[in-house]
Amino acid sequence: MDTKSKGFGLLDFSEGLRSKNLLFPVKLIWSWFQSKSILNEFKPDAVVGVGGYASGPMVRAAIDAKIPSMIQEQNSYAGITNQILGKKVTKICVAYPNMDKFFPGNKIIVTGNPIRKDIQNKILDAVSAHRSDACDYFGLSPHKMTIVSMGGSLGARALNEAISDGYETIKNNPEVQWIWQTGKVNFDLYKDSPTAKLPNVKIYPFFEKMEYVYGASDLIISRAGALSVAEICLAGKAAILVPSPNVAEDHQTKNALALVEEQAAILVKEQEISSLIEKALSTVNDKNKLEEIARNSKKLAKPKAASDIAEQIISLVNLDKR
Repeated sequence: MDTKSKGFGLLDFSEGLRSKNLLFPVKLIWSWFQSKSILNEFKPDAVVGVGGYASGPMVRAAIDAKIPSMIQEQNSYAGITNQILGKKVTKICVAYPNMDKFFPGNKIIVTGNPIRKDIQNKILDAVSAHRSDACDYFGLSPHKMTIVSMGGSLGARALNEAISDGYETIKNNPEVQWIWQTGKVNFDLYKDSPTAKLPNVKIYPFFEKMEYVYGASDLIISRAGALSVAEICLAGKAAILVPSPNVAEDHQTKNALALVEEQAAILVKEQEISSLIEKALSTVNDKNKLEEIARNSKKLAKPKAASDIAEQIISLVNLDKR
């Protein structure tokens, strides 16, 4: 294909995107009409939205139909859809304090983010279990400090590269152990790296026993997604949070800062990730600081988040029946 043809190809692509953007208002209005139809057929006592454009039309239709409605905002920086809906819904459940900069204060209930019951039970079991059991599972010593790096099931490239590149530093600090979760996609890329071969490093594509991960760890390196943060706080663990820059409205950075303001985590931005390994080692070697961060993290935990949100939904139903 010649340069002229390639140019037209690029033009066609941009025109396609422009057409999709022009159709968005039409699709939004059509979704609102569909939502009204569903509400008329189903006749719910209450409607709950959890953010994102997909829930917007349904919650808006509920508001217009005078059906009690609630939204749940998982992040410390409210998404655009929830900000718009928050002005009209009956109640707003949030995970972080000081959310009145986004929503009417008289509608806000701080509930925290719900964690799947089976995962929550495992985390709580890990907190009460013997550390030696968790360390035995990974083949580690319970008498050495342990750092866990986890980037979710898909992994986090920046975290993986930082640990891989930190070979010399990790090698020269054998008294500190590392559990390195790469994600399934990246495991083959890193499993034979020099860092992965170090005796103080255990590498995994994903974790099957999260209770052992929390039980063995002294410090966790993680992205700052809402549910990851909720789990870390529930476990009462010190964490270094490396927010993903590739998320809407940079909400992971805001999540991390919400903990940093309470001295409940350390923030390392992705553009500063070359300092991650040294920062992690200096943190685990400062016992007082490590324990302070862990204590403050535990204070932010909301173990009753799911039941508290459920109670708010039930109260909406009761409100409708008065």
